[in-house]
Amino acid sequence: MEDISGALALIGYGLGAIGPGIGIGIVAGNAVQAMARQPEAANMVRTTMFLGIAFTEALALIGFVLFFIA
Repeated sequence: MEDISGALALIGYGLGAIGPGIGIGIVAGNAVQAMARQPEAANMVRTTMFLGIAFTEALALIGFVLFFIA
């Protein structure tokens, strides 16, 4: 029974990592589009992009920690 719950936790974490991956892709794509439209605002957009990526990546790290706890 322990094998099955461990395998389910792995599958659950893998599925949970899809959301942050999609989120980071959307954030980076929109930032590149914004920088292409207004190059003079690139520094501000880049800073905001890195903050968005950090917060989105934190969700994946929380899921990773919960995988080890469960």
